Amino acid sequence: MQVKKPIGATRFCVAALIFAAGTIVCGSAHAATGYYLVSVYSAENQLSVDYKYWNAKKHDSAPFGSPEIGIGYGVTSQWYTEVYGVYTQTAAQGTRFGSLNWQNDFLLTQGQYWFDLAIHTNVEQYARGDGYGLEWGPVFQTEIWRTQFNANLFLQRDYRTSQSNATQLAYQWQVRQHWKPLLNFGLQGFGELGRWDNWNSKADQSHRIGPALFGTWYLPNAHKVLYETAYLIGKNGGRPAKSFTMRVQYAF
Repeated sequence: MQVKKPIGATRFCVAALIFAAGTIVCGSAHAATGYYLVSVYSAENQLSVDYKYWNAKKHDSAPFGSPEIGIGYGVTSQWYTEVYGVYTQTAAQGTRFGSLNWQNDFLLTQGQYWFDLAIHTNVEQYARGDGYGLEWGPVFQTEIWRTQFNANLFLQRDYRTSQSNATQLAYQWQVRQHWKPLLNFGLQGFGELGRWDNWNSKADQSHRIGPALFGTWYLPNAHKVLYETAYLIGKNGGRPAKSFTMRVQYAF
């Protein structure tokens, strides 16, 4: 990724206004890395407006959706940080604010080995003062010719005022074939195994897999739009479900 000069205060203010407008328009979901692959790369001095959305339809229940909007910034070539809001959407309750999240990703290697390794962290402050959640774990990425491989393993725990849950284990993986800038294709998979030290039975675990599309639209002045979308089939919360996910980033 191209490294640019430090951005000025004007651009940051514009991005902040976009973020504020988005939170007013959009209006509780848990941290949704079960639907978006964490891919860490160098983005020094790059500011981005990040919009994500997923929905899930279980066999015997109404659809559930979750839009997210935030601002990300590459503090250094090894540190990416993002603040974003998470919302829930249901037919009965409409769109409601769910949590405020602070994500930080730290690159530990940058080409010294045949793979890149990073540490991902995410702190989630739930709405209405209901405590917070924490997610952390390693992020792996490597490439063979034009094929990119990702594998992530995360520990997740809720520290709510009403209850405190055991630490859970979740995973992500991706195979992405680089073809043209506007169109890459591949597969994504996500899952939750249960307690990190005592996995759920196979019937109670959740695993999702499906095809994915990616692309980058390069704009003047080193600006660009990145997108990804996937259709996942499997289990959500231990129950059969079909899910659609999308993510669009405007980077400048």
